[in-house]
Amino acid sequence: MADLVAHLDQIVGQSPLQFLPDPFSEPVPIHLYLKRDDLLHPLVSGNKWRKLKYNLIEAERLGYTTLLTFGGAYSNHLYATAAAGRVFGFKTIGIVRGDELAKKPLNPTLTFCREQGMVLHFVDRATYLRAEEADFQQELQVRYGPCYRLPEGGTNDLAIRGAAEIMPELRNQLDRWPDTVACAVGTGGTLAGLLLSAPESVHVLGMSALKVPDGRNAYFAGLPEQLPPNVSIRTDFHQGGYARTTPALRQFMLDFERKTGVLLDHVYTGKLLFALYTLACQGYFSEGATVVAIHTGGLQGRNG
Repeated sequence: MADLVAHLDQIVGQSPLQFLPDPFSEPVPIHLYLKRDDLLHPLVSGNKWRKLKYNLIEAERLGYTTLLTFGGAYSNHLYATAAAGRVFGFKTIGIVRGDELAKKPLNPTLTFCREQGMVLHFVDRATYLRAEEADFQQELQVRYGPCYRLPEGGTNDLAIRGAAEIMPELRNQLDRWPDTVACAVGTGGTLAGLLLSAPESVHVLGMSALKVPDGRNAYFAGLPEQLPPNVSIRTDFHQGGYARTTPALRQFMLDFERKTGVLLDHVYTGKLLFALYTLACQGYFSEGATVVAIHTGGLQGRNG
């Protein structure tokens, strides 16, 4: 256990905080920093490592040697779990949404998972929706034996605990609290972690990467229906829905990458930075505000 904790602390330690003095095609009246969680590990990066950290410790404490989890064909979470299994010596099983994929060549994400030793189990969409049902979980245990089960997207209480460590890191790196900390929102685990450790003076801003109704905060895991006054979620920058993109987003990413040298993905972080740029141009932030964007990784999605 001590070896695993030490190894995890070495990997999931402080990521760099990068100041971006002129990142956009037009000047904006904010001071923008990027929390580079994409640089946490060469194999897999970002919030997935933070969300896995305490789950891996718990799996070892309980005596499990196999991790079982769920995801779609381009799941960052499957990718991260497969990599973590290889690095830390766990067997991994991925329940993949879409039984038709079993008959097709594997995409780069699933190819990587298999290369890391993950067993891929393809199920139809109706079966996939039964992930929380006891009888389906029993079927999986009969087939694969005892497994430490991680939910789709990896968000649970232990994942939120890992994500909560971002905020004190920022305080130490800036030597003060920022005005706003922003992150992309999928299942909501990273935002829930930020909410858990942010003081009331910090505005915590989530940008939904999914097309969900405004005000449906309980849709996201770990978040209360009624958010604290310093926390908000924008649901108007999803660019058409999960993993969807637009010509405007693609052009923004090209411009941003050319000016900063920082790569983005179109599923999460590209949408986040595009939203921050748009809001800054509209005067959403006070002039001179210190805004920190969390780069949650997911760059493997560029291969798709």
